[in-house]
Amino acid sequence: MLTANDDKDKEPWKVLKEDKNGLLVRGRGAWHQVDALGQFRYVPPFSLPVRLFVEAKYLTSTRVGLPTVRNGHGVIHDVNEGETTTLTAAGTGRPRTRYRYNYAIFATSGFTKEAQDYALAHQISLIDLSAPDFAVLRNLVRSAADTIHAALEAAPAGEQPKVHQLRAYLRGPLLDMYAEDAYLPDQFREPLDELAQALHSRSTLGLVLAFPAAPFVLGLASNDLYGFVNYAREHPTHAVRVRRLPQSASHPVWELRSAEHPDVYALRFSLPERVESWIVEQDEGMPSRTRYVKRSMLSTMTLYWMDGEHAQTFQLRYEPGELRLTG
Repeated sequence: MLTANDDKDKEPWKVLKEDKNGLLVRGRGAWHQVDALGQFRYVPPFSLPVRLFVEAKYLTSTRVGLPTVRNGHGVIHDVNEGETTTLTAAGTGRPRTRYRYNYAIFATSGFTKEAQDYALAHQISLIDLSAPDFAVLRNLVRSAADTIHAALEAAPAGEQPKVHQLRAYLRGPLLDMYAEDAYLPDQFREPLDELAQALHSRSTLGLVLAFPAAPFVLGLASNDLYGFVNYAREHPTHAVRVRRLPQSASHPVWELRSAEHPDVYALRFSLPERVESWIVEQDEGMPSRTRYVKRSMLSTMTLYWMDGEHAQTFQLRYEPGELRLTG
């Protein structure tokens, strides 16, 4: 997770800065506000360092629509089109560090058809948190937000913290990123502390990000995050089973389990609805469709989980007759 302090350059090479709305990233034509900006801890081969714009949308009923996704595409296009060659200032020049920016939108109520079509076409990642497996996470965030909103209404206008101040404070207990100016009165600090403690203490509340061989990111909800990680460490290579659950949710849910010890962990995820619709519309039966998903979109999938400062990586690969997870 990046802050403006991670950019040690000075003008005109600076690409990160803070203002009253929070963190800004420099583009070719403007500075762009970002809810959170992450950077992968290692650089993939034949690639620039990868940074990820994260936008969070907590909506109770309305799905995230095309304008939000279109805005994300415009932001990423402008940032990636920024000046990347040598800049000259006062007679001196120097190379400017280049990055590859990507964009992800997390939403609690899903996305419209138009938003999904546009995102798939332009490689904007949509992470749908509307599935039942994410209910605990949604309820924790909603409870903390309701408490803080009530405190904001009761506080005088001059004593109401900004959203970016609340974010900066929460990153202290949650990510061990303590900002010097992130002081908050008790009525705002306590619900954030409780949220961070709940997220840290619940072994059943875990989100694993997976990057398949497709233009989207999957959010995998775990029934026992530490059970999964510990088993994967003890069995660095093991066969897994992927199946489509026969349940009535907002859209179908897929499940990943160990083939040999299926009760140890379960990772559940939802494919984008437009991808699901395409699979269902094929002439083959469901077993054939499931095999297609395993052999194509899930055949070379990378899973990431953060353990403190260490990034734990798992590779899901399709081998003749089975899927295998390798840590």
